[in-house]
Amino acid sequence: MKKRIWLSSFIVTVTLLVFGFTSTADANSTHTVRSGESLWTIGNHYGVPITSIKRANNKTSNTIFAGERLTIPASVSASDRDLMARLVRAEAEGEPYAGKVAVATVVLNRVDHKDFPNTVRGVINEVSNGHYAFSPVQNGRINRAADAQSIRAVNEALAFRGQGSGSLFFYNPRIATNHWIATRQHTITIGNHVFAR
Repeated sequence: MKKRIWLSSFIVTVTLLVFGFTSTADANSTHTVRSGESLWTIGNHYGVPITSIKRANNKTSNTIFAGERLTIPASVSASDRDLMARLVRAEAEGEPYAGKVAVATVVLNRVDHKDFPNTVRGVINEVSNGHYAFSPVQNGRINRAADAQSIRAVNEALAFRGQGSGSLFFYNPRIATNHWIATRQHTITIGNHVFAR
């Protein structure tokens, strides 16, 4: 009898651990505003766009007050943020910080665009006509750990979408082998990367 009770308790515990809990990145959470915080710093901390925070809290302005409780909507999962940060490091190592944010923004813009997969993982791992969307996925450079600046750039891109003006593509014209990209509408140049849509 004791074995059955113990086994039942064990099964319930394992089930709760595996299926019953979600991370704060995967579910709505609540944040109490501290003095000196802004929607930008809160969005950057949680990796959530400011517009999403405003929408979740029925706000039309950026004004917030210390002590106010804000609903923070679900964001990109921790594993997807890590994947994005590893891609940013692989694609934009040695580029200015704004360029790292813009690379992360390209991924997010693709997720939102009808012509691309609708998940971060799907966008980063996309293969079309035998060509990888991002060369670091093919050559394995994406497997290196992300550095602190790439992690920060991803969080900023998630919170504010950074620079990039709706960019869906980027390339380095000095080393690009696919010249089709040069036919796309140029949006901005940051460091060695040309961004386009």
